[in-house]
Amino acid sequence: MDSSAEHWDPALTRLLASLKEVQSGGEDVAFLSELLQSKQLHALVQVHNKIVAKGKDDKFYPILSNAMQVTLEVFELLHEVVTVSKEYGELLSLLQKPHFQAILCTHDAVAQKDYYPHLPDIPPELDDEEETVKIVQLVKSDEPLGGAQSAEPIVGATIKTDEETGKIVIARVMHGGAADRSGLIHAGDEVIEVNGISVENKTPADVLSILQSSEGTITFKLVPSFGKGGSRESKVRVRALFNYNSSEDPYIPCKEAGLDFKKGDVLHIVSQDDAYWWQARREGDRVMRAGLIPSRALQEGRIIHERQTDPQTLEENDDFDREIIPTYEEVARLYPRPGMVRPIVLVGAPGVGRNELRRRLIATDPEKYVTPIPFTSRPPKASEQNGKDYMFVSREKMEQDIGYGKFIEHGEYKGNLYGTSEESVESIINSGRVCVLSPHWQALKMLRTPRLRPYIVFIRPPPLERLVETRTAANARSSFDKESSRAFTENEFSEMVRSSNRINFLYGYMFDDEIVNEDLAGALSQLLKVVWRVQSEPLWVPASWVQ
Repeated sequence: MDSSAEHWDPALTRLLASLKEVQSGGEDVAFLSELLQSKQLHALVQVHNKIVAKGKDDKFYPILSNAMQVTLEVFELLHEVVTVSKEYGELLSLLQKPHFQAILCTHDAVAQKDYYPHLPDIPPELDDEEETVKIVQLVKSDEPLGGAQSAEPIVGATIKTDEETGKIVIARVMHGGAADRSGLIHAGDEVIEVNGISVENKTPADVLSILQSSEGTITFKLVPSFGKGGSRESKVRVRALFNYNSSEDPYIPCKEAGLDFKKGDVLHIVSQDDAYWWQARREGDRVMRAGLIPSRALQEGRIIHERQTDPQTLEENDDFDREIIPTYEEVARLYPRPGMVRPIVLVGAPGVGRNELRRRLIATDPEKYVTPIPFTSRPPKASEQNGKDYMFVSREKMEQDIGYGKFIEHGEYKGNLYGTSEESVESIINSGRVCVLSPHWQALKMLRTPRLRPYIVFIRPPPLERLVETRTAANARSSFDKESSRAFTENEFSEMVRSSNRINFLYGYMFDDEIVNEDLAGALSQLLKVVWRVQSEPLWVPASWVQ
């Protein structure tokens, strides 16, 4: 121990002194001794002690507990800034720094922490128990968690009757709940008594009655489940690719313990110990207690069953890529990098207006927003320049490059090949400009890669009646007929809505955002805000993109 040891935490000093009395232990004792003497551990203990001490001081409280959320709101306000000043640039740069954002997140984590009250000492008559029994005291809360077989609240855990022994056991400990925070209750522990009342020959409902009649502190007598200790909280984040309402799920072990979410929500998966029911929190929620959600395996099984039995989805099954069953996608934050902006991809049904939105976005700043020059195998017209209007190549060369996978999309029209090369997209990204694409939706699999990391915006039409009304008022010309300029037909409007729903069903799990193109001016305004977010804010992307 170095000279600074005299300033160490007394508990650490006593623990190290006791460890030195151990005569055996080999590498394990040596490792623990080295750990206890590390400056890093000492610094962490000091921080912990100061937080706990301040937490007991009524005069100490945070000004706010959502500093990171305030930062994101500032980003939104900066969207409206027209004149860019030096101070504006400095503020934007500071708010985007990962270390600064980490400080804000740490601040919020400390500010939101529950400092649970001091528990009274264990009653003397409970001291002389066998070594195989443990006494755990918890402060009763209003956590709506229940049993594995029926709804029995039990301060942040679920209970059930063991099928083999008939005993009352802990079925699941909910992360962030009172039982989990105690660190003393684990799945598999057998419940012997609750507040001195034996639970022998009782049902989970009987235990519920005991808990409901208890006030303040609850004392559990448990037989430990050795080898089934609590699991470490996972750091996995996923984006939900479906909507979930626990109150409508007939199979959830306890509806009160369910966590509702919507498609697109980012969830923090804190435990995957159960094969069918994961524990999770919505990212950014101030509630620290986790809730139950269906596991990936469970949800995949449900989706497969639905597609095989639901007549509304049967017609889509033939085209759906069987290995893609959208449930959860593991994600991580991708921070903006100066000079390398993610490409903006506009996808939607034919006629919905994605090409017109692309043209209008580029027109706002042609030096900043650029679309790749397409390749073609047809000969140039007299007025066309190679490298400006098209990249003109031979059919043999283009077919060869298509075979090598160098094109993100390609097609044939009147006997000539057309396409967009992946290299042309990368060239725009590396130049520091914003690459804007409006490909056919079938090109998404080629585009959504760790190399390109696109931000995909789904352009959706408004409901059919409103679609007809707005396009007619704007005197919109049909994009279905390349030979003449005419209005859309009723069938084309219906096809646009049907095709949009189909695209969303097949590839909606890839979309980062959605814009309803009711009118071009409003849609363009939304698109400009989306593009700004992509350039300035850390966003959730597939985890493989940041590894």
